[in-house]
Amino acid sequence: MEEKNLSLLTPREREVLKLIAQGLSNGEIALTLFISQHTVKNHVSNIYRKLGEHDRTKVALLAVGEDVKE
Repeated sequence: MEEKNLSLLTPREREVLKLIAQGLSNGEIALTLFISQHTVKNHVSNIYRKLGEHDRTKVALLAVGEDVKE
């Protein structure tokens, strides 16, 4: 994955990605951001689509490697 792909993410998607990288589940992300689990699931799906990945571990590693900023 290239760095330019991260620019496709909205600020909220970057925030969700950062929490994924910290190892939080969708439920934990929902509680942290005060949003529903369904909304988290939508953000995660959008992240996967925009980054061309469908593996939570791979996107988490990308986030760690790129030091995702909110």
